[in-house]
Amino acid sequence: MITVNAMGDNCPIPVIKTKKAMQALTGPETIEVLVDNEIAVQNVTKMASASGGQVSSEKILDGEFKIIVQMEGAPSAADDEEVSCVPDARDNTVVVVSSDRMGEGNDELGKVLVKGFIFAVTQLDTLPKTMLFYNGGATLTAEGSDSLEDLKSLEAQGVEIMTCGTCLDYYGLKEKLKVGTVTNMYSIVETMANAGRIIKP
Repeated sequence: MITVNAMGDNCPIPVIKTKKAMQALTGPETIEVLVDNEIAVQNVTKMASASGGQVSSEKILDGEFKIIVQMEGAPSAADDEEVSCVPDARDNTVVVVSSDRMGEGNDELGKVLVKGFIFAVTQLDTLPKTMLFYNGGATLTAEGSDSLEDLKSLEAQGVEIMTCGTCLDYYGLKEKLKVGTVTNMYSIVETMANAGRIIKP
């Protein structure tokens, strides 16, 4: 694994350092990029994805983020686009997830659909500001969830992941929360009331 330390670097330096590491590859390799802000995560993710990389990221500590880029080799010249810094890719959209499945009908299909929905959120050009999880949706942020990698990537890019504490208690998951923070009903109502728009699968 190649490590790129871009802690303390302002855009476009993290993107440039990552791009140089990618261009130096002679075969399949994994690049680990360390940065200290969500905007750097957004910009490195955008550039690496456009260059053919499989990208995931997570928040390690406050002010410390890790981006993992899996490459099959150096990007082709066609993928070699100019380095640029985009502004914060979040807007005041709130995504509300109240179940561990999407839609009505077959439960197994519903679970596949909600996993696909959360992945699709990671691919949006404009990310939501907050994602709220309550009732059955609380299981998606806890140990054993198939969506943890996608949710950690969203959190690293500045999306606030909030899960209902009462719901975690009810399902016995309070100690098994793996991404985001615990919230209460007042905060859930306040967040929804102040949202520019709400998306609910």
